[in-house]
Amino acid sequence: MGLKSADYWSSRRYLYLFVGPAILSLVLIVILPTIFLWYVSFTSYDLGMGWEKRAFVGLRNFYFLISGQDREFWPSVVVSLKYMVISTIIEFILGFAIAILFNRKMIGKRLWMSCLLVPLTVTPAVVALMWKLMYNTEYGVINYILGFLGISVNWLSSSMALISVIIVDVWQWTPFVALILYAGLQALPQEPYEASMVDGASSLQVFRYITLPMMRPMITIAILLRSIDALKVFDTVYGLTQGGPGNATELLSLHIYRLGFQHTGWIGRSSAAAIVLLLLTTALSTYLLKALRRDYKAGEGI
Repeated sequence: MGLKSADYWSSRRYLYLFVGPAILSLVLIVILPTIFLWYVSFTSYDLGMGWEKRAFVGLRNFYFLISGQDREFWPSVVVSLKYMVISTIIEFILGFAIAILFNRKMIGKRLWMSCLLVPLTVTPAVVALMWKLMYNTEYGVINYILGFLGISVNWLSSSMALISVIIVDVWQWTPFVALILYAGLQALPQEPYEASMVDGASSLQVFRYITLPMMRPMITIAILLRSIDALKVFDTVYGLTQGGPGNATELLSLHIYRLGFQHTGWIGRSSAAAIVLLLLTTALSTYLLKALRRDYKAGEGI
């Protein structure tokens, strides 16, 4: 009994030894800053005043945002949701098409896959600068090519800016979705496909009734990761348009930055807006994780 107890505590000690640094990092990097963010969101802290002059204001900062006193808050939420939904849908469709293409036998597959990885290796600041040059109305390469067709587009105008930043997001992150879905396709069992060939199922029927149901967990993971990332994107859009022209591309993340550091210095209100973004991201991830769990349970029944 004594030896068993000693072994138990010895194993627990090793467990704490290995897990402890990860838990400590999580507390220092995630939990404490989040608690501090919540605290600041309930104060009147302003960059123009000293930290010691802050006052507890309760939910006043949240009321300022939600009641419409901040006229740019709700438009920025709408722009963020549009950006997330449109970019995620396009990336999923293109990524799935690319994954299916790579899942077939083709010449130079490794070379094409290496090319596919290039956008993922470029930092967002460089991506923004590169596309800003390409979008230039006068000497950009895109308008130069379109010029042969007699077309000239002001890509960063108020009517085109949101579409332009979505195109950049699609260019950079479609390969990421394609790789996730390609890995899923590679892991699918072959028995259902062999049985469908015996039954004489068409390609469309195989895709509809075999591939899609078995791929649902991987599809959910891809959508989960991309939608969360699109909802909180900042650097690429800031580098391209800085939220403009006007507030055409002012996502919620850019509005938080403007509110806290660029225009007014209202850190308390900016923190409240950041809490709203955090709640949106948490709600979305919770919903998709539940869907993922449901898909896994359904997959066990296939």
